[in-house]
Amino acid sequence: MEIKELLDKTIQNNASDLHFLAGMPPILRVDGRLMLLASIPALTKVIIEDMLFSILTEDQKEILITNKGIDFSFGYGGGNYGDKGRFRINLYYQRGTLAGAFRLLPPKIKTIEELKLPKICHKFAELKQGFVLVAGPTGHGKSTTIASIANEINMSKSANIITIEDPIEYVYPKGKSIISQRELGVDTLSWDEALRSSLREDPDVVIVGEMRDPESIASAITIAETGHLLFSSLHTNSAAQSIDRMIDAFPEHQQNQIRAQLSSTIEGIISQRLLPKIDGGRIVATEVLIGTNAVRSNIREGKTHLIDSVIETSQDVGMIPLEASLAHLVKDGQITLEAARGYSMREKELLRLIG
Repeated sequence: MEIKELLDKTIQNNASDLHFLAGMPPILRVDGRLMLLASIPALTKVIIEDMLFSILTEDQKEILITNKGIDFSFGYGGGNYGDKGRFRINLYYQRGTLAGAFRLLPPKIKTIEELKLPKICHKFAELKQGFVLVAGPTGHGKSTTIASIANEINMSKSANIITIEDPIEYVYPKGKSIISQRELGVDTLSWDEALRSSLREDPDVVIVGEMRDPESIASAITIAETGHLLFSSLHTNSAAQSIDRMIDAFPEHQQNQIRAQLSSTIEGIISQRLLPKIDGGRIVATEVLIGTNAVRSNIREGKTHLIDSVIETSQDVGMIPLEASLAHLVKDGQITLEAARGYSMREKELLRLIG
C-alpha cells in the first residue's frame, strides 16, 4: 500500500486526522471520533517505515532519526503547496516503532462566515495594533480561526504580515498584503530569534503560531506594545485561564510588569471548542472576551477571577460567555444537549439558558 491511498481516504472521509500505529489498521478521526479503517490489514513496523519515510527529505530523515521525532508540513496533490490539501505531520517513536499523526489542512482558507465565527472577528481584523489570542484544546480549530482572520486582512488591506510557525500550516492566497511565512527549523532556528527579528522586518501584523514559554510570551507582548497587531494561540480552556497562564509563566517578581503590559495590549481572546453536529460535521462554540476598560483594570489589579462576570455582563458590546454560545447551538438544533454539557464549564448556567 502507498501512503497516497491513505491520504486520499482522509480527504474523502473529511477526516481531521490520520494516525499510524504499528499493529493496527490506519485510524481516522472524523467529526471528533476515531474510526479504524478495518478493511485495511494491520500495519507492520516495516510498512509504516516505508510509507512515512517516503515523504521525508534526507534532512528530515536525519532529524527524525537523531531527535526521535519531527514536526513538518506536507503538500499533497501537486502544485507548490498541495492542490488536494496540506497535512501538518508529527512523526514520533512509541515502544520502539515509528508512528505518525497527520492533521489535514484544507487547501482553501475559509472565511469568518463559513466557519460560523462570531462577527466580532471582523473587528479584530480591522485593528491597527494590539494582542488577539485564540485559545482552546488541541485540535479545536485555533490555527484555522487565526488564518481566517489573517486572510481577511490579507484580502482587504495593504499590510506586511509575518508569520512564525512550527510548521507552516495554511498558505495564504495572493491578496492586497505581502506575507512572509517563516517555519521553525527551515527559515529560522529558534522562536526567540524569529520574534526578535520580526520587529526589524517592518511588520504591520505578526502571527505567532503558538506561545510555548515565557520568552515567546514576553516577545509577543512586546511586539503588540510597540504598535503592531499580533495574533497567537494558547492551549487553555477559557479567556480568564489564558490570562492566568501567561502571567503565571513568569517568576513572581516579574508578574506585575506582565499584568501591566497585558492590560495595555489585550484586544480580545477567543476561546473555542469544536462540537459534533447532529447532522454530521463539527461546529464551533466560542467564548469571546474584548479588551474593555473593565477587563484591563481586572488584569492590571490581578483580579482575573472577575473576568467571567465581566464577560457575562458585557454581551451588549460583543462579549460571549461559552454557555451562551452552547445554549444557542442547542436551541438552534445544531448540537445535542449531551454534547453541550460535555464541553460546558458551568453546567447549571447552561441548563438555565436552555430553559
